[in-house]
Amino acid sequence: MARSDNLTGAFLMMGSMASYRISDSFMKSLAGDIPMFQLLFLRGILTTLAVGVIAWKMGALRAQVPRRDWGAIGLRMVGEIGTAYFFLTALFHMPIANVTAILQAIPLTLTLTAAVVFRDPVGWRRMSAILVGFVGVMLIVRPGTQDFTVYSFYSLAAVGFVTLRDLSTRALSRDIPSMFVTLITSASIMVFFGLGSLSGEWAAVDMRTSGMIVGAAVMIIGGYLFSVMVMRVGEVSFIAPFRYTGLIWALVLGWAVFGEWPEPLTLLGAAIVVGSGLFMLYREAQLGRKTRLSRDLRPR
Repeated sequence: MARSDNLTGAFLMMGSMASYRISDSFMKSLAGDIPMFQLLFLRGILTTLAVGVIAWKMGALRAQVPRRDWGAIGLRMVGEIGTAYFFLTALFHMPIANVTAILQAIPLTLTLTAAVVFRDPVGWRRMSAILVGFVGVMLIVRPGTQDFTVYSFYSLAAVGFVTLRDLSTRALSRDIPSMFVTLITSASIMVFFGLGSLSGEWAAVDMRTSGMIVGAAVMIIGGYLFSVMVMRVGEVSFIAPFRYTGLIWALVLGWAVFGEWPEPLTLLGAAIVVGSGLFMLYREAQLGRKTRLSRDLRPR
């Protein structure tokens, strides 16, 4: 029996989330052994070369970018660089599940920011879901308590930069190939952190470290590819909830690789954030169906 587009998209989304979290585990395993800027630069070399070859094979290098889109591409580069710095800094000092749980607030921040910047309509139900989701984030961060760490703010900063990155992507013309944009942002990370690494000492890279850097690069390339492929199949309303499997991967890897397990309040906060995100997706799907139905019933 042939597999449906929705099921294919679900597998691709789960593959993307698994790839990103495994890459994060490789990077976290090297914390303290290799300076972060050097680590991002070395991974960036491998990632940029691989993405460049893929983009060339797909013909994406021949893309004609309108002048007005370069501003959005520049903002996306800033978002990607900021995300890499703040996310990895938090990851090196916090349990991987805690950092990943905070990142689950991204759909909420995207909806809220789009309402402010693009004047997207947000009803009271979705606004309530956003507020409840932020309560869940506060349960994870728990400012002012003994378990609070300043690196929680780094995770929140990463959420802000991801929001900037994704909204900048939304502003791009639809005919710009995704792999071209991916190549530009990957190269920007490589150059930025390569220059930054010159300000400090480099650590020696042995066989174990080299293998982990290669592993991190391979997995993040897989995440990029799956992310591009998932946008080409199935219905977004069906596929999008599978992004939350990334939290399951973070819990499993945190326990199996690093011996970490979140506090009960952190798990409760993560459940609230995920629940709010799923409700948002449900409402988006409902509103989308209503829009399509009204369009289909319109006299021709």
